[in-house]
Amino acid sequence: MKYRLEPIDEVRWRLPVQGAMRVEGRIFADAAMMTSLHDDPCIAQVANVASLPGIVGHALAMPDFHWGYGFPIGGVAAFDPAQGGVVSPGGVGYDINCGVRLHTLDLDAEALDRVRDRVADLLQQAVPAGTAPAKRDARLDDLDPLLDGGASALVDLGLAYGDDLERIEDGGRLTPGDLALVSDRARERGAQQLGTLGGGNHFLEVDRVTEVYDEALAERFGLRVGGATLLVHSGSRGLGHAVCEELLGIMLRASKKAGIELPDKQLACAPLGSPEADRYLQVMAAAANFAFANRALIAHRALGAIAKGVGLNRTNLGASLLYDVCHNIAKFEDHTVDGVTRPLCVHRKGATRAFGPGHALLPERYRDVGQPVIIPGDMGRYSYVMVGAQGSMDESFGSACHGAGRLLARAAAKKTTTGAAVLKALNDRGISLRAASVNAIVEEMPEAYKDVADVVSVVDRAGLAKRVARLEPLIVVKG
Repeated sequence: MKYRLEPIDEVRWRLPVQGAMRVEGRIFADAAMMTSLHDDPCIAQVANVASLPGIVGHALAMPDFHWGYGFPIGGVAAFDPAQGGVVSPGGVGYDINCGVRLHTLDLDAEALDRVRDRVADLLQQAVPAGTAPAKRDARLDDLDPLLDGGASALVDLGLAYGDDLERIEDGGRLTPGDLALVSDRARERGAQQLGTLGGGNHFLEVDRVTEVYDEALAERFGLRVGGATLLVHSGSRGLGHAVCEELLGIMLRASKKAGIELPDKQLACAPLGSPEADRYLQVMAAAANFAFANRALIAHRALGAIAKGVGLNRTNLGASLLYDVCHNIAKFEDHTVDGVTRPLCVHRKGATRAFGPGHALLPERYRDVGQPVIIPGDMGRYSYVMVGAQGSMDESFGSACHGAGRLLARAAAKKTTTGAAVLKALNDRGISLRAASVNAIVEEMPEAYKDVADVVSVVDRAGLAKRVARLEPLIVVKG
């Protein structure tokens, strides 16, 4: 079916109700982006999501959206349990609570630049990437505290700081319920990969702040031109993948039992409140907690490597967590639809929470300005720090984009260049890259991604979030 799209303004497009759709679709994109999207199959994925039971508002797509499993990556949808709403693993993805974590450093980027190759080597040694196994720490052999407590479990072990927790989405912990529902297979994979980046688009970076758009907000966030930051992008690794894989069959059977007609079996779902939905939400929460702990552990080890590389102790590094936010999750939040505030199950799949000023779930230090929103780009250009705006609360269930979004499939990227060419291009830009494989270098070349500046511009103009600062990479570690 060819779907009709209508422009609303320069950054919004309407996908009217067609076929089995229950609500309209809403796509945030500019005209240049839409020229390549009119016949893209991810438009059909937005329409498919709009056909699921109990969906309210609009089926949404952020400007970095592209083809995904069931839901488009960059998709947002909210479901009302009082209207027969559902939860769908396809609206979260296999990498449950993939997300980003940003630390500011009391260090000039110039000082880091002078020793960036040494720091890059130390980072690669400290944080396993690709298929490299975890570094064993006997204190972490029992996964239950992590599955239950998330980032807070690391505080008890001296591997994270208690005052960081308020600067993590949901305090770094979702309520998991029965941990026995997490399979031995998932646990085994988690134990082998805790504290590792993984492959694909996961990375850690040391960045330089190169531009500030709002001086007052940047100062509040600890960002200054010429300063340095640490950015970590990873998720629940093989544990989350196993959880999703194991639950998909159960959810598909639940769909049939509930009489839900699926336009795509990848949208397998279960009615909220059903045993199958409750089971998924419990194990998803445990996997999300693992991811919060994983990012905190990676950051702890990476900050130690940076301190060693520049000849400082960890305290003198002046590292401060700005925010840790997930972008593959489904959870209950209160939102206003048609003038009524109600609890909804919000799915963000490749989308970032971006609560605006005054939201009760934000820590006091950020409540008056809005939630920090971390938007990573590609390894050769830049990333952005934004802040959530009221528009996200009005239009997108408190959500914004999550990154640049792919332009080229991995196989296509490998046909266009070589690892040596990518390494040279990055080195010429003053970027030290450490990667687990040549494939990782080529598949993740900057040209494989949209320009994240264009994506961020749409989000800013739409009023979902506003730009605070731009970061450019000095050191990149890739899986």
